Amino acid sequence: MPGFFPTTTGNWKLEEPAAFRRLSMSLVEMAAMTGIVMRLYRAVALTNGPTGNWFYIATVVACGIILLLGMTTLHLGNYTLRQWLWRAPIFGTLEAAAEAIVSLGLIAIHREPLGASYATYGDWWAIAGALLFWRILGVSLFATLLAGVVQLVRRWLLAHDQREHTLETVHHEADEIRHPRRSDKHPF
Repeated sequence: MPGFFPTTTGNWKLEEPAAFRRLSMSLVEMAAMTGIVMRLYRAVALTNGPTGNWFYIATVVACGIILLLGMTTLHLGNYTLRQWLWRAPIFGTLEAAAEAIVSLGLIAIHREPLGASYATYGDWWAIAGALLFWRILGVSLFATLLAGVVQLVRRWLLAHDQREHTLETVHHEADEIRHPRRSDKHPF
């Protein structure tokens, strides 16, 4: 009778990414966490700070933008530039949805700031629509700009290391995959 099972087994070492890295790779979890943090940050900053001070408001907005785009970068950095094309708008959509849900909860407990007063359920649709529009637009434009910078830096590094042939080879292989050469001989 032949041996169907090996007499010795090999040890496989499986390395899992760290917890934060696993989180940053998940589109849904990263976008939801970003949306929750963004809305709570906004609510706390606008209700507890000097809202009459323009410098304070500008600082709050700048920190919010940095938080949103930083979390987007953490997520997109795990993937290739081609995947950014669909990941960035979906990230913006999911982030806006999470923010809208948190906003609805804040409206329920009368803590969602809207100007000098608090938002009501009638204001929620306008808040959710504005969130969706601005998050998708902002995240998509940022991802496009970031992809351009990444490509420029890659080209510069290849040229700096005098490896232009690597870039040409990669582009040639990509063209071959997209547009394979057709043989002059027909199979029929």
